Amino acid sequence: MTIASEHRPKNVLVTGGAGFIGSNFVRYLLAGDPSVRIIDLDALTYAGTLENLDDLPDPERHVFVRGDICDGPLVTRLLREHDIDTIVHFAADSHVDRSITGPAPFIQTNIVGTFQLLEAARECWLGGADGSDGSGGGDRQGASAGDSHTVGGTGRRFHHISTDEVYGTLDASDPPFTETTSYDPGSPYSASKAASDHLVRAYARTYGLPVTISNCSNNYGPRQHPEKFLPTVIRACLQGTRIPVYGDGSNVRDWLYVADHCRGIDRVLRAGRDGEFYNIGGLNEWPNLRLVEKVCNLMDEMFPQRAPHYRLVEMVTDRPGHDWRYAIDITKIRDELGWTPSETFETGLRKTIAWYAGRMK
Repeated sequence: MTIASEHRPKNVLVTGGAGFIGSNFVRYLLAGDPSVRIIDLDALTYAGTLENLDDLPDPERHVFVRGDICDGPLVTRLLREHDIDTIVHFAADSHVDRSITGPAPFIQTNIVGTFQLLEAARECWLGGADGSDGSGGGDRQGASAGDSHTVGGTGRRFHHISTDEVYGTLDASDPPFTETTSYDPGSPYSASKAASDHLVRAYARTYGLPVTISNCSNNYGPRQHPEKFLPTVIRACLQGTRIPVYGDGSNVRDWLYVADHCRGIDRVLRAGRDGEFYNIGGLNEWPNLRLVEKVCNLMDEMFPQRAPHYRLVEMVTDRPGHDWRYAIDITKIRDELGWTPSETFETGLRKTIAWYAGRMK
C-alpha cells in the first residue's frame, strides 16, 4: 500500500453542524486547525440548535447557513462560492423511536439529502454531472471502493458519518462488528442510514468520488439532544422524575465519548484511504440497566442530597424492533490510523453529568 501525503482540509462544508456530534466537531476543528474555514449548513430541525454553536473558538472562521441538504442548488452554490474542498456529512434524522412512528423524514433527509450532496460534489469536483472531464464515469465502473490506496489524491474529500446500527444486532457470543460485517438494519432509521452508506460507496466506485465513511457506536457527551438515552437518564435524576428503561434493561450498547469520536473523524478525514470504511467505537459495552445504575451511583456521589437516584428507575414496554446488542471492532482504525479512545467511561460520564447539571441551574 502506497500512502500519499495526508488530506489537508481548507474550506470545509459541515452538514448538521448545529447538532450534537456536528457542533462538537466544529469546535474540535476550529480549535485544532487554524488554517480551516468552516461553512456550517443546518436546517435547524428538532435535532439542531444555534445554542450548540455559542462561544466557538475563533468564530470568524465559521459561517452558518440555515438550509436543507435536500436543496441541491443551495448545496452546489455553497460548494462553488466557498471553494469547498472537504465535506463532512453529519446531517441526519437519527432518533430510532421517531423513525418508527414517522419514517418519512428519515427517508427524505438521510437518503435524498445524501444523494443531493453527492450530486453536488460530483458536479463541482468532477467537472459535471456526467463526469465528462474524465475524473469519473465509465473508467471507474467495476472498481472496488478500496482500489485507491492513496490519501486525499484529488485534494478533495467527502466524509460520510454513519452508525453501527446499519449492521443489525448481535447475540452475546457474537464478535463485534467489523467493516466487512454484512448490513442488516432493523429500523427505518438504520435502513435509511444503510441506504445512504451504499450511495456513498456507489459514487466512489462508479464516478471515482473521493470518499471515506465512518460508522460509530453510541455517542454521549455535552450538547446531546434531550430525547437520547443518557440525557434522559441524567435529566430525570436532576429533576427527580422517573427514569424509563425499555424491556428488561438487558440491551447492550457500546458507548463512545463525543470528543473521542471527533478525533477519530478527523483522523479518517486526513489519513484514511479513499473509498474506505472505518469503525469508530468506545470499547465500552454496557447493558442499559447497568448503565443507568452507574449513572445513578455517580449522581449519588455528585448530588448526595437527592440520593438514592436509582429509586427513580421504571421499566417500560420495550419498543418495536429493539436491537439487542451493538459492539464495534476498532482494529482497522487503530492499526491503520493510530486512533483509540482516550476518555474513560468514568471521566466521560462525569464531564457529561456536570455539563447537563450546569445547563439546568
